[in-house]
Order: sequence, then C-alpha cells, then structure tokens
Amino acid sequence: MDKFLILSQVAFKYFFRYRRRYVFLLTALVFGFAIVTVFTSIKDGMYDNLYYSAQSHYAGDIIAVGYPNIYLGEHEVSEIKKAVVSSGIKPLQTVLRTIYFGNGVIFFNGAYVQLKYVLGCDWNNELSIFEKMSFEESFPLTLDDNSIIISSPMAKLLNARIGDMVVLEVNTRWGQENTGQFIVKNIVYDTSLFGYYKVYISRKSLNKLRLYDDGDCSTVGFFLENQNTAEKKRRDLQEALSRNLFTGPLVYDREHLDAEIGKKWDGRKVFLLTLPVYLSEVSELLNAINLVTYFIYGLMLLIILVSATVTYRLILHERVKEIGIMRTIGFNGSDLRKVLWTEVAILGVLSLVFGLLLVFIFNQILSLLSFSWFSGFEIFMKQEKLTPLYLPVTFLINGLSVFFILFMSVIIPAFNVSRKNLTNLLSGEAI
Repeated sequence: MDKFLILSQVAFKYFFRYRRRYVFLLTALVFGFAIVTVFTSIKDGMYDNLYYSAQSHYAGDIIAVGYPNIYLGEHEVSEIKKAVVSSGIKPLQTVLRTIYFGNGVIFFNGAYVQLKYVLGCDWNNELSIFEKMSFEESFPLTLDDNSIIISSPMAKLLNARIGDMVVLEVNTRWGQENTGQFIVKNIVYDTSLFGYYKVYISRKSLNKLRLYDDGDCSTVGFFLENQNTAEKKRRDLQEALSRNLFTGPLVYDREHLDAEIGKKWDGRKVFLLTLPVYLSEVSELLNAINLVTYFIYGLMLLIILVSATVTYRLILHERVKEIGIMRTIGFNGSDLRKVLWTEVAILGVLSLVFGLLLVFIFNQILSLLSFSWFSGFEIFMKQEKLTPLYLPVTFLINGLSVFFILFMSVIIPAFNVSRKNLTNLLSGEAI
C-alpha cells in the first residue's frame, strides 16, 4: 500500500511537470468525449420526448383499442379490467378515453378549424398527465363537462382566448352531425404533430355527442412503472384477455396493424398495442439518427486512438533518458509501468471532467437553436427546444470507451519502454 502511494505521488509529480506535453492529448480527449456525449444525450432526449408525447397522446404504455370504429362497449371494458387483474400486470394507472378521429370541426366568431383528434378524457383521472404539459395559465384543478382545452396554434387560428365559448361539431356513431358548446378553460403549448389539431373535452361530453353510453370508450390505456416491461406485460394481458374476448393478433408495427384492421370479420376485435407500434414509422428517422450517432461515435474514438498513440509516443521519446535514470535509482519495470499508466489515468479523469463541462455548454447552445425549418421535428423537442437526457449508463459507456481507447493506445509503448535495456534508455535511443 505504501509503495502504491509512493508511485501515485511520483505519477502526479511527473504529470504536473509534463503537463504542457499532455495539452494536445487532453484537448483531443476532451473534445472527443464531449462530441460523443452530446450526440448520445441529444439522441436519448429526442427519444424520451417522443415517447412522452406519444404516451400522453395515446394515454398509456399498453393500449387496448376496439375495432372497427375505435370503439369499446361497457362489456369489453369490463372484460379488459378483469383480464388486467388475472394477468397480474399491475399498472400504475388505467385511463379510459373516447376518441373522435378525422373530421371534427371547432367554430369561433366566424372562424373554424378542422380537427384531427377530439379526445374525451376523465379530467380527475388524467390530472397527472395534464400537469406535465405546458399551458398558457396554470393548469386548473377543476374542469367540468363544459370545459375544452385547445392548442396554442389553434387558438391563434381562431383568435380565441381563455374564457371564450366555442362550438364543437362531431358525427354521432350513426353518422349524423352533432354539436356542443364549450368554454375554453386553458390553452396548451403543443405544436407537434400529436397536438396541433387536437382538443380535449370530458369523456362524458364526447360520449353524449357521439351517442355512446356513459361507460363506453375508444381505448383503455395502462401506464406501467417500467416502460421496458411493456412488451412482456402485453403478452401476458393478451393471453388473459383472449379467453373471454375476440382479440386481434399482437402486431409490432403500423403496417402490420393496418393490414390486420383492414381484414373483414364479424363482431368487434380488441387489439393490444404498445407505443412502438404507433411510432414504428417515426422510428425509421430515429434509426437513421442512431446510424449517424454510431458513425460519429466510431470516428471520434478512432481520432482519440490515433491522437493518443502518436502523442504518447512523442512524450515517451522525450522522457527516455529520465526513465533510464528512474531505473538506475531502483524503479523496476513494473514500477515504471504503474507510474506511466497512473499518469494516463489522471489524464483520462481530467478529460472526462472537462469534457462534461463542454457537454453542458454545447447542449446549452443547441437548446437556443431553432429547428422550425424541419417539418414535424417538434415531436422530438420539449417546448420547441432540443433537450438532452443525461443517462448514467450512457455516461458510463462513453467514459469507459474513452478510457479503453486511451489505454489501448498507451499500454504497449509504456510496456516496451519499461522493458528496454538500461544502456539504451540512458543513451536516449528512440522507442
């Protein structure tokens, strides 16, 4: 232990003495680690924002949907709840929503906007979902059957404000047009594809407009404690549900889902979906981003490897005579290697510390940039900004990768110089 402390002290002293020689290598390591971590943190942040947007839009990690007409009667809802208990998936929250998709219209003061989604929500049950969104005013704790929440782009198109009365038009389940009057209780900041042409009203009100019974809905969503278990729990729930209901097969992408619901059958099928099914088309863009990230990751590690190898050989070449003197005064080859590798470890730690500082600076700059020119990119952003996600596992992998490349580039030169003939070392022979 005493010897280890002595060797560490020697390594610190030599690192400080030759700090100028290490500047280039430190710079390469700092920038390499920073660039790699910026790309991975932004990528993780984009996926997290996408998943949260989809999770709040579809209301769950696992979603039971009734086809045709995106409809579930009280009987199906009851059987789904029973299957949840028997399957043991234990969701954190169960959310029932009625969805009107396609041709809803909202009118105000002579203006109108065609809607893509009208979502009927149970206000109190979904309070935790709404509280995570960004609103023009603080989210009201009391919403009733006459309340409506609209998006900020829609409010701008209608020139509507909080407190205004709007008219909502939808079709009944039998195809007739039906309208209702609602008070704008809040305006949500959502310019993404999920939220641009969407409004929220109470499920009871939408059921009434659609001529559904109070217990009917379109989807039953389940929020899970661990999103990574969604696929396993979907299979468990499918097994339990198929005993009492007519269920569709498990599908894994949007194309497969469209093919299944395009088939003809008698009665009503219940499909169990996870968010990756809905996001399969968007995932292609994420996969492309992943490929770019991996390419840059490999390129930066290669640059670090080449820079470290060349620079460290030059540093050792300058120190050959000094290393020979260390051998003369009693340092054996093992001791020399420990000193040299400890210097490299100090260099690696400093590169990670300064690299992290640079990561935060780069990400702050990226958060100030606008990506409005990239149509549809809003689903990857939070409040119209790129937001990084700093995952400990990602930091650990990036840090270990830098250390691995660094030691791979210096381990052989350090080993060779520590075993070199003493006479050759003292004469300054090149490594």
